[in-house]
Order: sequence, then structure tokens, then C-alpha cells
Amino acid sequence: MSDSGEGLVDASSRLAERMDELEEERRQASNGAKRVDPVRARALESLRLAKADLGRQLASISHEARRQQLNMALAKLSAASPNSSRPR
Repeated sequence: MSDSGEGLVDASSRLAERMDELEEERRQASNGAKRVDPVRARALESLRLAKADLGRQLASISHEARRQQLNMALAKLSAASPNSSRPR
């Protein structure tokens, strides 16, 4: 059987580790570390990958109607990207 004090020591060490993590996060925030919004980062990565995929398809397509569809889709993606000239 385990000693009842072991659970207390384990909980205490986990609490100390968590406190260290929180302190490090505060230190990074106060040092002006850039905060990354994970939802925004995923959306930007998704846009980048979609543009790359459409560009790849466009390079290999021979059917004119499909080429027009891909160009329109690329134009919409470009308008949705944060690098476009529209205000956010």
C-alpha cells in the first residue's frame, strides 16, 4: 500500500510546477512577447494552403471554364486574406 503522504507530495509538486508555468507566462507577457491567436493562425494557414492548392490546380488545368472558376476562387481568397487592401 502506498503512503498517504505520497499523494500530498505529488499534488504539491504538481502545484509548484503549475505556479512556475504561470510565472513564466506572466514574464513573457510583460516582456512584450508576441501573443499568437491560435484561431487566427489556423485561419491564415488555411487560406495559405487553399491558395497554394488552387494555384497548383490552375497550373495543370486545360479546360477554360474550370480555369475561370479557379481564377474566381483565387480572387475571393485574395480578398479574404489579411494582406488585401480592404479594411479589417
